[in-house]
Amino acid sequence: MSEQGIPPLPKAVENHRYDAPVVRAFFDEPTNTVSYVVYDDEAKVGVVIDSLLDFDHKSGRTATHSADRLIAFIEEKGLTIDLILETHVHADHLSAAPYLKEKLGGRLAIGARITTVQDVFGKIFNKGSAFQRDGSQFDILFEDGDTFAFGRFEGIAVHTPGHTPACMSYLIGDALFVGDTLFMPDYGTARCDFPGGDAATLYRSIHRLFQFPDETRMFLCHDYKSPVRDHFAWETTVGTQRKENVHIHEGVSEEAFVKMRTERDATLDMPTLIIPSVQVNMNAGNLPEPEDNGVQYLKIPLNVL
Repeated sequence: MSEQGIPPLPKAVENHRYDAPVVRAFFDEPTNTVSYVVYDDEAKVGVVIDSLLDFDHKSGRTATHSADRLIAFIEEKGLTIDLILETHVHADHLSAAPYLKEKLGGRLAIGARITTVQDVFGKIFNKGSAFQRDGSQFDILFEDGDTFAFGRFEGIAVHTPGHTPACMSYLIGDALFVGDTLFMPDYGTARCDFPGGDAATLYRSIHRLFQFPDETRMFLCHDYKSPVRDHFAWETTVGTQRKENVHIHEGVSEEAFVKMRTERDATLDMPTLIIPSVQVNMNAGNLPEPEDNGVQYLKIPLNVL
């Protein structure tokens, strides 16, 4: 830890090459979610980050329109997908990872602290002993500082808890994918009131990310516009966030941030899709097994969340 309690960046960052991969964003307005295809245009190999399965919570129906857009783009570019990355267990959309694996191949990866999330929410949803809480539903469990490669690009997993215990950011070349940790500078930061969330931890995680070079491109998982902006956006830079983020710019103390975040979170409603999303996503995007009538069911815990 540094004197301020901020963990240093992983050792792998010291020799990292900040080359620029191609980044293609896919925005889903119903959930305000951004998914990414990141690739080496020469080697024709890439990764998918934070995919989305369409879900109509009124009818309980799923669809693959969003995932099919990614697949069509990947096939058009002639890409091979090596990894399907999740930044965390999302509470606002269902992951399409199993569908993408079936169609494209690739290995599914998430942060190793997924086990903490599985344990907490496994109890909330009373999943019983049949539900594995060891992360074995995923192909790869990244520890902080673990690396991966595709084409000429190296990726580094950077543990950034606070929004959830398992949040992982990914540095790929000069592109940093931070999940829900940060939003656009004019919108602020992630909430910390889910089970296992912590505002002080989020403050330190964000300041960890602020140690990257100012020009590092930063890509976000969501955008909700803002009171001063009427269009959607999901790309900024580390330097811009450090100087302009309305919640955590330079000069904001940990104490002030925790107070702001705690008070703000107390006013927020639960995400519309948190109940189906967490059940599915902590199980690597796999839907529940059909019951004896052939129908799949999700649980709704009452008076818990």
